[in-house]
This record gives sequence, C-alpha cells and structure tokens, in this order.
Amino acid sequence: MKLIAQIEDCCQSVLEAPLSESEADALASMLRVLADPARLQLVSVIASQPDAEACVCNLTDPVGLSQPTVSHHLKLLHEAGVLDREQRGRWVYYSIRRGALDRVASVFSTGGTRVG
Repeated sequence: MKLIAQIEDCCQSVLEAPLSESEADALASMLRVLADPARLQLVSVIASQPDAEACVCNLTDPVGLSQPTVSHHLKLLHEAGVLDREQRGRWVYYSIRRGALDRVASVFSTGGTRVG
C-alpha cells in the first residue's frame, strides 16, 4: 500500500487544476497517514538525526509514546512509502524514503502537471 508512490499516478498539482472526486479521495488517503501529530513528530525526529535514521529504541522518549505505539506508527509510515526500514540484528532502523516528502509537497506547488 505505497500511498506516497501513488501520488505520481493520481494527482496533479491542486493549484493548477481542480481534482476529480477520485483524485481527491486518493490524495486525502495519502495525507491522512501524515496528518497524525505523532507520525509527523516521528518523521521530524528521524529526519533530524545525524545520519537521518533512527532505531525504534531511540524514538519512544522523544515522542513520549510506548514502544508498541511507536512501532505501529512507524509501520503505517513505512507501508505508505514515507519511511524505509532496515533490520540490523534485533533492532530496526528507519529513515525517510528519498523523494517521498518531495512528492507530497509537489502536489501543492505549481510548475508541472505531474509529480515525478
């Protein structure tokens, strides 16, 4: 369910032409993943790390949530195509998928009819 990747197929810039009902539904589904305050905070914490990656074990304190809750949010962000994950021994490290947030932002900019 790589929602962020679907932006390329679904949506032109909302500033250049009106969205159809189906395009609006698809875009809203994608944005819902990022619209959660805890998920936005997780994305921000991960992006601000020295290597732009973080272990689940290092994300619970900054967001003030339990490990299972953080893992749930990370799973949703990964499934949507926002985060990449890498298993290293018993720990999982997350990083922002290259270009994912740029694709989301481009839906709200002018200068092209398709994201890509």
